[in-house]
Amino acid sequence: MGVPGPFPSFAGTPDGPVLGREEVDRALAKLAAEHEAIESSLLALQDHAGRRLLEGAELTGVTKDRWSTTEQAISLLWSYFDAYSEALARAREVRSRHRWPTQSELAELTELLCGTAITLPSSATLCGSPLLSEELSLDRLVDRMNRWYAEALDVIVSADAVWSALPARIDMLSAELHRTRSLAHSVGVRPGEHPSGDDLEQITAELTALRAEVVSDPLAFWKPASGSSAPGGGSPDTERYDRAARALEDVRREIEAVLDVRQDAERRLMRLRDVLSRADRTLAEARQARGEVLAKIAASEVPAVSGPPTALHEQLVAAADYRRRSQWHRLSPLLESLEQRADDELLRARESLTAVTAPLAVRAELRGRLDAYRAKVARHGMAEDPLLVERYDVARRMLWSAPCDLRAAEQAVLRYQQAAAEALVPRQSGPADEGIEGGSV
Repeated sequence: MGVPGPFPSFAGTPDGPVLGREEVDRALAKLAAEHEAIESSLLALQDHAGRRLLEGAELTGVTKDRWSTTEQAISLLWSYFDAYSEALARAREVRSRHRWPTQSELAELTELLCGTAITLPSSATLCGSPLLSEELSLDRLVDRMNRWYAEALDVIVSADAVWSALPARIDMLSAELHRTRSLAHSVGVRPGEHPSGDDLEQITAELTALRAEVVSDPLAFWKPASGSSAPGGGSPDTERYDRAARALEDVRREIEAVLDVRQDAERRLMRLRDVLSRADRTLAEARQARGEVLAKIAASEVPAVSGPPTALHEQLVAAADYRRRSQWHRLSPLLESLEQRADDELLRARESLTAVTAPLAVRAELRGRLDAYRAKVARHGMAEDPLLVERYDVARRMLWSAPCDLRAAEQAVLRYQQAAAEALVPRQSGPADEGIEGGSV
């Protein structure tokens, strides 16, 4: 509800010691207009929704202290207004005696309008006066009423602004919290079982406490505008509300992640089974290959091959059990961990197979190189050269015997390669043979 602005101030002080008839009449007309404006402002203040709420509320803290002082100010405002009305009535009565007032009547009117002719009870609790009563001029009376009116209006408007803004927003957030709690409960996110369940309990307690504090002490949640002196200049302090809203949004995202797990759980579990199955098969192949390497390759260091990832398989069984029991909040972090570890396990199995079969790859490369040089020699008609035949037979026996000494076989292949190169020097026929020249393992 709108409230008129400050009361107008009478400033009709005459130049001389006594006002003239026209000056008196102008002053009385102005006082009458001021009286009407003051009355309208006080009635609007009396009818303000914020004032009625403050009167009926169980207040605490800052608001309780300020409203106690404000109530006294409003009561004194009406007392001062009564005194103002009485002074105006007396002045009107004196002025109405004669159309042309006498000098004594003008002196009396001057005292009423400009002097300290108004006696009021002390307002010690508001302005610190030690006196039992005070004598004020109309100017000082209106100035004091303006100040108290602005202070009272500031308290009322500020409290009303907080009550209009925060409780409704807190109630809306509480409704969202209730929906989130129901959803969380449906996916097993409960206090003591999941961090988000504990967060929901904390947010619930915070919103309950915040609403109670806002209702009982609204001025504690008011931020005055910097440099503003207008009543109600500022805005509600929403820091605690905003913090609770952000916390609830974080929990809501976590619940949505759990819901996503529920929807994709079977697909993700099937992928995990497939990845672990491929890792098991790869490790089995590596173990078999290791046995073959140890039987066929001599003097070679073959790395050991680990067994199947038992711990991952056990956790996969636990994940399937969580899905069967609809314990989505437990399944969500477990699946994320398993997916990363299963991919790592498959990569490790492949690396193990590669490391184990490396000697066989070396032997295959040496065999291919030996046959390539023999074919080259044959193309040049030197297949029956005794030295080449001897060195070829030595290398071949080494490469096709078990266990194969790779180091000795490599040296034998190099000797045959060198002998073939020396024999073919005068017979080189061009670039057709370049693809198998030189190189070693």
